[in-house]
Amino acid sequence: MTAPANGPASYFPSIEKKYGRPIAEWTDLIRSSPLTKHMELVNWLKSEHGLGHGHANALVAHTLAQKSGA
Repeated sequence: MTAPANGPASYFPSIEKKYGRPIAEWTDLIRSSPLTKHMELVNWLKSEHGLGHGHANALVAHTLAQKSGA
């Protein structure tokens, strides 16, 4: 049995189910954006892609953490 995901990853199953895209697509989309600041990216996902705040925040936090090597 696998341990439940913690942090931003705990949102991933519901994000994939609700928006119909795998997490890899969302992270690629965030990486390809010219925006770089956390809240700019969150607001962009909300306004342009219809994500809720919590889901957008989780995706951005996860993607930026990967980018920084955290």
